[in-house]
Amino acid sequence: MFKKYQGKTYCFSPPVMLATLVIEFSIAIYAIWRYKMNKIGKLIVIMLCALGTFQLSEYLLCGGMGLSNVEWARIGYMAITLLPPLGIHIIIETVGKKKPILLGAAYASCVAFIGFYLFASSSVTLLECMPNYAVFSAYPAIALPFSIYYFVWILAGIYLAVRWRNEMPKYKKPLQAMAIGYLAFVLPTAIVNIVYPSTISGIPSIMCGFAVILAITAIKVLPSCCETRDSIQGLSDNTQTAK
Repeated sequence: MFKKYQGKTYCFSPPVMLATLVIEFSIAIYAIWRYKMNKIGKLIVIMLCALGTFQLSEYLLCGGMGLSNVEWARIGYMAITLLPPLGIHIIIETVGKKKPILLGAAYASCVAFIGFYLFASSSVTLLECMPNYAVFSAYPAIALPFSIYYFVWILAGIYLAVRWRNEMPKYKKPLQAMAIGYLAFVLPTAIVNIVYPSTISGIPSIMCGFAVILAITAIKVLPSCCETRDSIQGLSDNTQTAK
């Protein structure tokens, strides 16, 4: 793939995709190594792995590792579909709220779209390897419902994070990190699409080009909700010394 692009580094070129997926998977590995994995920690690691998987699918969009381009496109769409409900789940768990109906609706709509991309033979019909971004062409009739699904749940997550940040100052830092991460995830994409309407067909690729910011901000949630393994080990050592 590098040869095809003649070594040029574009905004969403293969070298950038490779660097981004390395960053996202590295952050996930760091999180597992550094923090005790409670429920919030596990959700954040799943989110980071979903981001990295999408970048991997883009990097191998023209085929590789025994899978065809269409199969990689399906994997990419399924990975990116997970992000909105995961973010809402992280926000809800952070403040200790119980929102079963909201969370159930978010995950139910997520599962519906994942099922479509996984089982519908025409869910992905065309793929292009462009010089500056990869284009996934999904079934036209699903494009609008998927966009509504995506932006509604992303905006819902931002709303909850901002609202609870003001109501519960002790959760200010993690909620602020999630709100910033979500805004960084969707705002640049919207601006690019307004300035350059021709990029609309590349929304998934462009969005996940900015998703590394979401990965970086997500890791900032962990210090507020998860004990470090060093502190756990230190507490254990102190207990043994007291005995």
